[in-house]
Amino acid sequence: MGAGHDHGHGHAHAPTTGTAAAAYRGRLRVALSITLGVMVVEIIGGVVADSLALIADAAHMATDALGLGMALLAIHFANRPPSTTRTFGYARAEILAALANCLLLLGVGGYVLYEAIQRFLTPADTEGGLMIVFGAIGLVANMISLTLLMRGQKESLNVRGAFLEVAADALGSLAVLISAVVILTTGWQAADPIASLVIGLMIVPRTFKLLRETLDVLLESAPKDVDMAQVRAHILALDGVEDIHDLHAWTITSGMPVLSAHVVVRSDVLNAIGHEKMLHELQGCLGDHFDVEHCTFQLEPVGHAEHEARLCH
Repeated sequence: MGAGHDHGHGHAHAPTTGTAAAAYRGRLRVALSITLGVMVVEIIGGVVADSLALIADAAHMATDALGLGMALLAIHFANRPPSTTRTFGYARAEILAALANCLLLLGVGGYVLYEAIQRFLTPADTEGGLMIVFGAIGLVANMISLTLLMRGQKESLNVRGAFLEVAADALGSLAVLISAVVILTTGWQAADPIASLVIGLMIVPRTFKLLRETLDVLLESAPKDVDMAQVRAHILALDGVEDIHDLHAWTITSGMPVLSAHVVVRSDVLNAIGHEKMLHELQGCLGDHFDVEHCTFQLEPVGHAEHEARLCH
């Protein structure tokens, strides 16, 4: 006998309708508009000032815009209703968008590092004053976008991918400003490619962290905030529960953890309280202690697991 269950735990989550990222669709649109505007400004500034750091930051802005666009598109598909063939709908679209963002970030980081090395080999005369103007514009714009996405990145890998894109840009803009000040005060032109190297090196570690979390979801690892040993212990502590097997927990998309289990219950307990009460106790147990909203339980009498195994051979 199985049962599905949805319940709230008093946590501050995005609305229960749709995925966790859906609540931040409007903020992502604003961030995308800001990113596109700054990208154009930095391209112009990079050409005029002959600054590789500005061009590198503009290139990263271009991938940010693409990443934000993919995040918005993924939210659109992820919140489409399920069908008979796609029983969870397109919720995984957001995880795929996060994975695509990782690949974009790694590509941009590699490109920036390559170009910085080339600039060391072939130095250019960079205009520090213009770098300061355009770098400051980029930094202010990125800080606004970061503020818009700050809360959402804690709830959704999709939004986190977009947030990390913008965060890397903000750090890049800061690196541009610092290199510009160095060039103006000392005339040391190597500060420009060094700033580019810093931008590239800041992108990669954060990207690998997001990539690892994204792959965990795609490989259906247990949610990082759900201790499976504790889940098992809590279920076994219920009166009448003799054993538990086929215990699985995974994440469909950010904010949508799922759990299923076969629970072995003594027949006398089931006869005394009934299947429905036992299911309520199981669901209440997980609801009180763990943030898992979608639970499915199969109640079994003692000895049924062996019979089930024989049937599978």
